[in-house]
Amino acid sequence: MDIDPSTTKYLISAKLSTDGIVEKPDIVGAIFGQTEGLLGDELDLRDLQKSGRIGRIEVEVSSSKGKSEGIVYVPSSLDQVETAILASSLETIDRVGPCKARITIEKIEDVRVSKRNKIVERAKQLLTELLKASKVSGVDLADSVRQSVQIEEVMHYGKERLPAGPNIEDSDAIIVVEGRSDVLNLLKYGIKNVIAVEGTNVPQTIVDLSKEKVVTAFVDGDRGGELILRELLQVAEVDFVARAPAGQEVEELTQKQIVKCLRNKAPADQFAEMLNIPSGAPKNGQKEVRREEERGDRNRREDDRGRHVREREQKPLPRPVEEKAVRRFSPEQARYKSVLEELSNSSKAKLLNSTGNVLKEVHVSTLADTLKETSEAVTAVILDGIITQRVLDIAVEKNISTVVGVKLGNIAKLPTSVEVLTKEDLS
Repeated sequence: MDIDPSTTKYLISAKLSTDGIVEKPDIVGAIFGQTEGLLGDELDLRDLQKSGRIGRIEVEVSSSKGKSEGIVYVPSSLDQVETAILASSLETIDRVGPCKARITIEKIEDVRVSKRNKIVERAKQLLTELLKASKVSGVDLADSVRQSVQIEEVMHYGKERLPAGPNIEDSDAIIVVEGRSDVLNLLKYGIKNVIAVEGTNVPQTIVDLSKEKVVTAFVDGDRGGELILRELLQVAEVDFVARAPAGQEVEELTQKQIVKCLRNKAPADQFAEMLNIPSGAPKNGQKEVRREEERGDRNRREDDRGRHVREREQKPLPRPVEEKAVRRFSPEQARYKSVLEELSNSSKAKLLNSTGNVLKEVHVSTLADTLKETSEAVTAVILDGIITQRVLDIAVEKNISTVVGVKLGNIAKLPTSVEVLTKEDLS
């Protein structure tokens, strides 16, 4: 209902019921007709409306089973006494058209009080926002400066361009964490010999580093942390394991918690035995012995190289046989590749169910909202665009098993429960 806020001080609300079906014009006509002359010339409704002291009468009415019910609103700029008299006069109306009617005044609302309440509530919100914005203490400034330095200190290491601290190359001992946010948090507290695996598939760079350095795996205290730890223990030579407290992530730990976790680290083979995993980590002394052996092997290889060169000079080299690697895809991956090619340059996304049928096709700009709102069982999402962190988070929430896109965006944490494929993976 719309009322004129510039002329209305009070709003009369009256409940109407009739024994027959009536329409809005019948009700308005009955109000004017049956109150005419009842309160004298000074409070005649028609004159009051012409002078603007009574606003437009609004009616909301509905009919059911041969009867009608509704609400009548009468805006008034009269004083309190006159408004109350006018309201009570409405209860004298007993007929609307040919039907018996009953009108009961439910309330007289002071519109100005409602406005003041809204002003107070809005003022509270504005004040809260102002106080939040003005709380910039010395600590906040120091944190801002510290975070900017952290971002500058983060480097990309290895062929997989893994997020790492500046001391990863020179340190004899390194800390392996899950993602970029974990690296940032450790850098915040001065720990610079840290590197992230960025997912459950342990990169070859981490495997190579684990052969040369003393490795401490520092993982989250949740299911995802356990999965990454299992993978690390199987493919890399991990020496020690540190875990965040149950239910917490490394990226959210305080300095005291980080120091405590690293101080309480346990030998990797102890964790491997607990998780029933054959550990690939040799003792630190074994790594040193192997380094000596590798140096000896390198010297022997250099001695043999001269002999091999002489033999090649005496014997023609065999002609190399060219082999072309053939990438084999599962039926599901072949299907995803086909759908991704169909979507090329369309900026659209398709939602697939467990049988591979398309449930919906939407624009990539509305993909996240569509996924959050859909009640259908989506198994895979294929989009002609960049896979974002928000899409992956929603995929985890909705139990979506696969997300396929053109390429991967700036992902802070790659979920372990979702298979993420890019155009390059399917080429």
